[in-house]
Amino acid sequence: MKKRTKSIVAVAALAAVVLIGVVAATKGRTKAVEVKIEAVGTRDLVASVTASGQVASHTKVDVASDVSGRITRLAVKEGDMVKKGQFLLEIDPSQYQAAVGRNVAAVASSRAQVEQAKATLAQAQSTYQRTADLQKRNPKLVSADQIDQLLTAVKVNQALVDNATHGVAQAEAALRDAQSSLDKTTIVSPIDGQVTRLNVEQGETAIQGTLNKDAATLLTVSDMSNLETKVKVNETDVAHVKVGDSAIVQIDAFPDTTFRGKVTEISNSSLTTAATTSTSSQADQAVDYYVTVQLLNPPPQTRPDFSATAKIITDTRPHALAIPIIALTIRENGPVTSGGDSATAVGKTPVKEVGKKDADGVFVVGADNKVTFRPVKVGIAGEQYFEVLSGLKPGEKIVAGTYQAIRDLKDGTVVRAAKPAKKGDSTKSS
Repeated sequence: MKKRTKSIVAVAALAAVVLIGVVAATKGRTKAVEVKIEAVGTRDLVASVTASGQVASHTKVDVASDVSGRITRLAVKEGDMVKKGQFLLEIDPSQYQAAVGRNVAAVASSRAQVEQAKATLAQAQSTYQRTADLQKRNPKLVSADQIDQLLTAVKVNQALVDNATHGVAQAEAALRDAQSSLDKTTIVSPIDGQVTRLNVEQGETAIQGTLNKDAATLLTVSDMSNLETKVKVNETDVAHVKVGDSAIVQIDAFPDTTFRGKVTEISNSSLTTAATTSTSSQADQAVDYYVTVQLLNPPPQTRPDFSATAKIITDTRPHALAIPIIALTIRENGPVTSGGDSATAVGKTPVKEVGKKDADGVFVVGADNKVTFRPVKVGIAGEQYFEVLSGLKPGEKIVAGTYQAIRDLKDGTVVRAAKPAKKGDSTKSS
């Protein structure tokens, strides 16, 4: 009897444990997940691309010297406003003046040789003509050989005149070259603008800029009336940017003010930079493109090379159906087969599955507080919201946070709206 009683007690205890486990499991399955719930509504959306760069003038000239020599006069300093054709500096002209003098003398000498050759030619022609006339009157007095020799002398002297004439042209060309070099010792401003960079001082030596432009640059003149910033835009964003797009530009030197801008140019060739990591010897290629944004209302205090950030407005959608960006997630949306269908038709040979197709969508909250994943098609992205093209209707409730909760949600999960945090409450991050 005691043995039987012990068995009954044991069975009852086991049943109680099983019942407690079932109840706990049921409670665990029905416990609602706390999420942020938001109704689908309309919003004004603005799609933009943000990139950084530096301020520069649209027209900028790096003034370099075409001749070498010591700078003997310097008439400007950095920051000066100059006009086109205004004197900037002079390079020692003495050796170039001497070269001009030598070539002037060479031209005079060449012209004298021409006159001498012409006189000799005239004498040869006169001698030939008299001898030819004498032969006509009395052929016995002048032989044919004499006539040929005199005619040859005429031709030779004509060639000497031509050669001397070419010598004059050559000497005059050398004079023009020497004069050009002399003229280049005086450097004037090529445009109206401001001297934004001065790399030399009076007494320094200027070098020719043919081989080393950077080292030969004497100063820079910039037209500060037309400023722009050239920003680097990633290849994933540049396709959305168009010439004429408006922009909002923030200049670091004026942190409390924004300025209007307009896209004026998009480069066709990319600027590729290689970024290597410490854990890999391979280079990851980051492909960027230059986008030029003209500043429409820059302040007068703006200087070249100021750091700037441009927010380029690529598209706008007034009163667009929108969902929070955080609400959009990815889930598997059925198998993709080589036959094109996820299910095999009756009576046909099964088709091998080659993968799963992922779909963008949101979790829609039903009347029973259970969520269902629904694929949606989105358009432009604003700062916090996506435009909805299809898949949702205004007023439907969706799960809009948190990121962790959305990542773990499954169809049929029961949710409840999270209580808004009170002021003063601190949010702990896990």
